[in-house]
Amino acid sequence: AARLCSGAGGEAAAADGDGAMLRHLARKLRASGPVTVAEYMREALTNPGQGYYTRRGGVGESGDFITSPEISQVFGELIGIWYISEWMAMGKPNTFQLVELGPGRGTLTEDILRVFKQLASVLSKCDVSVHLVEVSPKLSEFQAEMLTGGKVQPNPEDKSAYMKGVSKTGIPIFWYRDIQDVPPGYSFYLAHEFFDALPIHKFQRTEKGWREVLVDIDPEVPDQLRFVLSPSRTPATQNFIQPEETRDHVEVCPEAGVIVQRLASRIEKDGGAALVADYGHDGTKTDTFRGFRNHKLHDVLSAPGTADLTADVDFSYLRKMAQGRTATLGPIKQREFLKNMGIDLRLQVLLQNSGDTATREQLLHSYDMLMNPKKMGDCFNFFALLPHHRLVHPDKKDKPESKSPLPPVAGFNELLLK
Repeated sequence: AARLCSGAGGEAAAADGDGAMLRHLARKLRASGPVTVAEYMREALTNPGQGYYTRRGGVGESGDFITSPEISQVFGELIGIWYISEWMAMGKPNTFQLVELGPGRGTLTEDILRVFKQLASVLSKCDVSVHLVEVSPKLSEFQAEMLTGGKVQPNPEDKSAYMKGVSKTGIPIFWYRDIQDVPPGYSFYLAHEFFDALPIHKFQRTEKGWREVLVDIDPEVPDQLRFVLSPSRTPATQNFIQPEETRDHVEVCPEAGVIVQRLASRIEKDGGAALVADYGHDGTKTDTFRGFRNHKLHDVLSAPGTADLTADVDFSYLRKMAQGRTATLGPIKQREFLKNMGIDLRLQVLLQNSGDTATREQLLHSYDMLMNPKKMGDCFNFFALLPHHRLVHPDKKDKPESKSPLPPVAGFNELLLK
């Protein structure tokens, strides 16, 4: 079903006949020696000619993995409610930028926009726009088709966005290649299964100290890749291993750290919030790097460019990289977050309104996929960045009685349905 939690079983897929990426990497490795796992991931996933996301981007039933929005519309609807709930708790600012990082096929954005349309009377005085950060040309086509019916145009007069359109519900949508291109302003950020695909560095503790895990050509088997250890400390080893680290094997994603720093400084400066949903851990796991192809586990070094490569998100690292600029909440398990958001009530309404047995069975099956601890319920976590004043009144310390209590943050506490 979905991309499995690390440690789950599966068969390795057969090597693909399309070996262009492997030949490219083999030439590179023979010329310049082993590369970091991060560099290998970056090439395999986003190489302009042969990268997995630039060429395939296999989300959905026919692809290599399914994400929560593809399983149930309820998932996206509850996230839409989360943003509106936070917008209201923050005093209903008059602009609202929804910024999604790596929007997949656009399913999640579409479900969120449906909620915005249903609650149009609440948002009536607010200027809402959608900003999608997407590097894959193929996926941006899917998104444009799903969200605008394909009615998009290149955006040359504003160099930062490479495409723009209007959603079927009448909301302007812009596409960017980098989060730094998104205009500043009050924004809600969304990263669903985004951080797990960013390149990681892998490190191993040895008798001689920390060594970085690298990817190299196997000298005994031509055109086959293997993992090796760096002979000495690398710059990444010196920069990314914390002195207090107790694990023997560590994965660090510096790119995730940079993006969280950007999100935190934007939220600190302009307001808003960020919601991260991904599988991960709180600084406890070790080896989680894996590949997916045709919904099965796939050897990460086999047929690069034909499989999705991924690693669990270390939420303790994200929290550290926010550097206190924002408050952080979570990670909490997906089933707890969705329960707090009222998924049970939403399911009951949908079941009552569905006329046939097949639809009811599908709803129950989707609910089980999202909530069952053995499926996605415990694998996936939610994590949020919020301005400090959202959780603590600035002058609360001096005059604790003068301020009304702050509303709880939905999802991380039970949603107050009024």
